[in-house]
Amino acid sequence: MSQYNQSSAPQNGSNKKNSTILYWVVIVILLASCLYLFMSKQQMAKENSDALLQKQQTIDSVKTDRASLQADFDAASAKIDQLASQNAKLDSALQGDKVEMAKLQGQIKAILTKKNATQAELTKARDMITSLTDKTKQYEARIAELEKENTQLTGQNKVLTRERDSTVEKNIALKRVGSVLHASNIRMEPIHKRRNGKEKETSKAKKVDVLRIIFDIDENRIAESGTKQIYLRIIGGDGNVLSTPSNASGVMTTNTGEQIKYSVLRNIVLTQNQPVKDVSIDWQQDGDYTKGTYRIEVYNEGYKVGSGSVELK
Repeated sequence: MSQYNQSSAPQNGSNKKNSTILYWVVIVILLASCLYLFMSKQQMAKENSDALLQKQQTIDSVKTDRASLQADFDAASAKIDQLASQNAKLDSALQGDKVEMAKLQGQIKAILTKKNATQAELTKARDMITSLTDKTKQYEARIAELEKENTQLTGQNKVLTRERDSTVEKNIALKRVGSVLHASNIRMEPIHKRRNGKEKETSKAKKVDVLRIIFDIDENRIAESGTKQIYLRIIGGDGNVLSTPSNASGVMTTNTGEQIKYSVLRNIVLTQNQPVKDVSIDWQQDGDYTKGTYRIEVYNEGYKVGSGSVELK
């Protein structure tokens, strides 16, 4: 009986020791499990955080790229509008370039206004904006070239215009000079009027009652038909121009701009390319005629077109 009890005591101690070991093993396993679960959770949290961060960075990158692309696109579009506005006259020569750039602008705008544009689409937009920028530079260079050509043409046109105007002015001047009438066969007849009304030519100054000026107007192929003004300057023996209010004497301007006195103005009717024969003008003055040489000068359009003289004794 006592032997049985003695053999049971060591067995109980061994069981107790095994239970303690098992207990600690369980505890270690639980701790390891908890640690593993904690580490796993931390790892998952870190991975989730990294994923969220990467996603946010991607979103931010897309937003940044979109903003950058939008800024570049706006700058390129503004440049195109500026060039088109400043060079409206060149539109016909650049219409093809404008159409192509407008097409690119439409495609880029479609991507940039798309809310969920992918990175690939934004990359495509970037390439198109680069192409648009290059085309804008080419467009600007072409405009500069056309403006240079236009400037040269404008300069040439100005030269041609000046030459044309000069030629026109010369032609006008030549026509004006060519249309000036010419007087010929000029003679001055000192007339003495008798009491019976008959007239007799005289060379004595004291007997002269009327100084009759007679001349022809030669035919003119340039002067147009119509009424023409003929100015007569009668210069007396003392060298002074004769003038009286009754003959409406006055002042005329010559072709050189000089102001000179005239004795009488007479209107004549001219038919183009036909002469006017025996134009007769009587000069009567209030006082007596003096001895000396009397000269007559005929003017038309400011030009002296004929002259003659007579000697009174």
